[in-house]
Amino acid sequence: MLAGFAIGTELKRFGKGRMPKVALVAIVFMPLLYGALYLWAFWNPFGEVAKLPVALVNSDRGAVVQGQPLNAGQEVADELLRREDLDWRQVSPQAARQGVEDGDYYFAVELPEDFSAAVGSPMSADPHQAQIDVLFNDANNYLGTIIGQNAMHQLQLAVSQNISGQAVDKVLVGLQSAGEGLTQAADGAQRLADGAAQLDDGAGELDDGAHTLSDGIDTAYSGSGELSTGAQTLSEGIDTAAGGVQALTGGLGRLSAGTEQLGAGAGQISAGVDQVVGMLDPLGQAQTDAARSVAQVADMLRANPDPVSRQAVAALDGLQHTLATQGLSPGALDQLHRLSDGAARLSHELGDPSSEYRSGISALVAGGGELQSGMTQLSDGGHRLTGGATELHGGLARLSDGGHALTDGTGTLTGGTEQLRGGADELADRLGEGAGQVPDWSDEQRREVSSTIGAPVALSENSITHAETFGMGFAPFFLSLALFVGGMIIWMLLRPLQLRPLAGRLGAVRVVLASYLPALCVVLAQSVVMFLVVRFALGLDPAYPAATFGVLTLIGAAYLALIQMFNVVLGPSVGRVVTLAFLMLQLVSSGGVYPVETTSRPFQFLHPFDPMTYTVDALRQVTLGHIDGRLWTSVAVLAGVLVASIAVSALAARRDRRWTIERLHPPIAV
Repeated sequence: MLAGFAIGTELKRFGKGRMPKVALVAIVFMPLLYGALYLWAFWNPFGEVAKLPVALVNSDRGAVVQGQPLNAGQEVADELLRREDLDWRQVSPQAARQGVEDGDYYFAVELPEDFSAAVGSPMSADPHQAQIDVLFNDANNYLGTIIGQNAMHQLQLAVSQNISGQAVDKVLVGLQSAGEGLTQAADGAQRLADGAAQLDDGAGELDDGAHTLSDGIDTAYSGSGELSTGAQTLSEGIDTAAGGVQALTGGLGRLSAGTEQLGAGAGQISAGVDQVVGMLDPLGQAQTDAARSVAQVADMLRANPDPVSRQAVAALDGLQHTLATQGLSPGALDQLHRLSDGAARLSHELGDPSSEYRSGISALVAGGGELQSGMTQLSDGGHRLTGGATELHGGLARLSDGGHALTDGTGTLTGGTEQLRGGADELADRLGEGAGQVPDWSDEQRREVSSTIGAPVALSENSITHAETFGMGFAPFFLSLALFVGGMIIWMLLRPLQLRPLAGRLGAVRVVLASYLPALCVVLAQSVVMFLVVRFALGLDPAYPAATFGVLTLIGAAYLALIQMFNVVLGPSVGRVVTLAFLMLQLVSSGGVYPVETTSRPFQFLHPFDPMTYTVDALRQVTLGHIDGRLWTSVAVLAGVLVASIAVSALAARRDRRWTIERLHPPIAV
């Protein structure tokens, strides 16, 4: 009675001979190809970014800013070479482009000839941004491009902070010089207070008007800055949309070319179907004639009362019925003719340029070209708007300086009048207070302040849980994949249902367990081996080691029962195909690689119904820490999958107690 639970009954088949034992050991170690080999290969790729060869070109010619030489390009290049965050190779512009095209470099960074001039331009009459040119080639490696883009964002931020600090330092130097000038101006104003006598009213009105004019100019200058920023944002948005339209136009061209290929293939299919129908028509007619002849012979024998004749009549009637209803019957031939007509219609729609479908595709491609042309014109207009706004902003800056100079002149005028003596005294007092408010910094203090103003915000990153390497973050996904593949391989070598318990009087659940329990022992061995390898060989240090091993075992047990159910319900051949397809659906809808919100909508819909969703969630929590309700939900779901799979397998085992021709000779064998 307990034979159905004898675990060794299925495993003892592998105890005879050397190869079965090798196969059993291979099953135990097979999940390591996914759970350990993949993790080992991609354990810490971002920690090896410094090995990426990148071309560095310094074409900067330097500049002179406020009488001082500036070689910003050389400073940036030296800093990049010193930091060694990438494998920088300083080469010529031609070698850099050729290297990126040939795959010798993943991308190239060039500091253009006017880099220093652009860096120093804020102190000139023509301020403009410094440009760093980057050349990528996705054909070398797409992820290499992504890594390069992230590195360039960090480079842009670091260079911007450095340049901003230098510019602020120059402003602070000017501010300190202005403080000294304020002190001198206060002394002069006090001396001029005694000599102020005439032009009091006129000079006062002139001074008020000059300040009003200066304030208006300052307001216009501030508004022009916002206009310039908005124009730049608008131009960038138009350029982004133009890039999308260009990609759309290219896709429409490929769609049209693909439609022509489909049309050619549909024409070949239609010709083949017509040829098959032409060959089968005579055969169908011959079968119909044979059925009619058999019916005539049966009618002649029916009048003979002899028992042998009657038996012959019965046999002939069955034969006539088979010929009339099966094989190439009139109904089957009619379906073949309809198939031929449908193939011809499909060939016409896909292959004939004048068909409704092909005409629509052509119109769509033409419309895409017009849209791309329009977006190009719109982009040119956006660039011109940005240039005009920048020029307006620069002009208002110069006008604002002139307004300030005018107010200074009116102040000097009022100081010379005797009637404005009191105002001159107040001016002297205010100038003295202003001079006292100007900080008197040392050179080191001034550099610290300029550095803080240049980069006023620092980023403070905190993580509830932290995966130290790429491999540790992706371990839950690869371990889940490894256990599923391990379960697939187990049922390729072990029988999902043993015939002996199935033929006996054991209950259906015991029949299923008779095959499941030996396989579960193999799963346990797989979990032990994989846990030990990733823990001690790869260095995966889970927050909860015991819980990690327990979750691995539960995942392996649940997947084992699920794959057994596919094989028992659908048969081993179809079950293996369905298992492989189910694995593909799990991989794309589990959220193990990318957040599920970034996937297509059908996979977002499948996400909560995907068992791998819960295997990944459970392993993330026990390996990275921070246990919450998602762990217990995942454990409950996996336990439910295990119990439900065994229950469904038991129902199918009860069905399989009856042998059929289809089971003896399955239509599909894998």
